[in-house]
Amino acid sequence: MRGGGSATANGATEQGWNNFQYRFTADDFARVRGFIYRNAGISLAPGKMDMVYSRLARRLRARGVESFAQYLDLVESGDPQEVEAFINALTTNMTSFFREPHHFRLLSERLRQQRDRKQVTIWSCASSTGEEPYSIAMTALDALPAGVGVSILATDIDTNVLGRGDEGVYPVDQLPKIPEPYRKRFFLKGEGNNDGFIRVKEELRRVVTFKRLNLLDEQWPMRGKFDFIFCRNVMIYFDRPTQLAVLERISRVLHPDGLLFVGHSESLHHAQELFRVCGNTTYALRS
Repeated sequence: MRGGGSATANGATEQGWNNFQYRFTADDFARVRGFIYRNAGISLAPGKMDMVYSRLARRLRARGVESFAQYLDLVESGDPQEVEAFINALTTNMTSFFREPHHFRLLSERLRQQRDRKQVTIWSCASSTGEEPYSIAMTALDALPAGVGVSILATDIDTNVLGRGDEGVYPVDQLPKIPEPYRKRFFLKGEGNNDGFIRVKEELRRVVTFKRLNLLDEQWPMRGKFDFIFCRNVMIYFDRPTQLAVLERISRVLHPDGLLFVGHSESLHHAQELFRVCGNTTYALRS
């Protein structure tokens, strides 16, 4: 290794980092990791220093500060606008329509059995830009018997993606991911300046409500219980104690006969006192 400098968490040197536009030290990175963990429950791996620099450097430019230390002073002071921007910058949003399709097949089967209900409630815990809650909504509107309504709460910690989900506009290349029978029923193709985009029809949009929610908030604003909860690819960002705390709270807002869907790489083996397996990455409350 050429030159001196102390080693950072991902093997680079502080001297090497100082060759970038902004000074970014191992201590700065530790402050970032601590703040995002305390405020969003996200456990950043030691090797994420490159990612953190590239995402937060934009915020330093936007705020006109000269170093990460100065920027983190601003964040840690509690500036609400910058705390929100900080969390948005470090939140990873990977989603698509009908991702992990086995969940939607099972959801459809269960919804077709809801003949004695007036309303079905569903929560998408990490709705991102809206592809998941709209996939849920399409499945529900297609499967529910006549006379049974559906209400879908779509939440995320990232306010940027919530706005995009509420708008319901997507590149036209997303269409192949949507089952053919749903394309004409639920989407409009853009023309003129909107060519190359599709928009969710009002029939779909009116059953989905987008709200910001941090799963670590002391109070969750929802009332009542949900029949189905999608909490997919969320637990992978939390450490074990945070996972258990969130899962315990989820167990309190899931209907006794409801289902919890998690991501393909997630398992609730460590929460067996709360949930039991009842399908592929699908869980029910343990009675």
